[in-house]
Amino acid sequence: MSEPFRVAVLASGSGSNFQAILDRLHQSPESPVRVVTLVASRPGIRAIERATSSGIPSVVLPDPKEGREAAAGRLGEALAEARADLVVLAGYLRLIPEEIVRAYWGRMINIHPALLPAFGGDGMYGRHVHEAVIDRGARISGVTVHFVDEAYDRGPIIAQWPVPVVEGDTPGELAARVLCVEHVILPAVVDAIARGHVELARSGMCVWNKPWFGGDRFVVEPDADPGSLAGSDESGARIRRPSTE
Repeated sequence: MSEPFRVAVLASGSGSNFQAILDRLHQSPESPVRVVTLVASRPGIRAIERATSSGIPSVVLPDPKEGREAAAGRLGEALAEARADLVVLAGYLRLIPEEIVRAYWGRMINIHPALLPAFGGDGMYGRHVHEAVIDRGARISGVTVHFVDEAYDRGPIIAQWPVPVVEGDTPGELAARVLCVEHVILPAVVDAIARGHVELARSGMCVWNKPWFGGDRFVVEPDADPGSLAGSDESGARIRRPSTE
């Protein structure tokens, strides 16, 4: 039996993307992915409860007020102890120290709730992103998964998927629609990396060695199964989540 592909997940909040990875990959006998640790940026978050319920060890980083070196050192120790093949930032709000980025270059990814390079950067997280999208009058938002570099939301893009902004959307409504797509795309990218289908080339560009799924899978269906929905457009047509099958 081949060795499992070891994934460490970093989180700062509820951990719904962490849960999506657990549900779609970690708990699937067909998947090579096994989540080996959760690193939390602060104590008491829901992501820690999810890890405990699934029997996955968790580590809480020191408060930044204790000093950058302490937090960076503990993060490095946690990832080394986990022997992580891939580090996944799933709603993780701290900037990754440069020494950690270098150590895991091409093996650390992040998910962002907009179509980068738009609506990214320092301070652009969570509700702030969706508020900015609506305030600018954008008609399309979406999800981006990218490799991590030394700056917020700047690393090479791996995959993106569009999500419509509906007339009259509130930030909360848009966030819910985007989150549905996040829960599909992030596990799909983790699985693709684990299987060697995608990698970061020496050129600094993301290279897909095996086709993923194309735009023809993003379709609007008036009577789609509610379990497959990512949201609805102005006409009320329901939008099917992207499929990797």
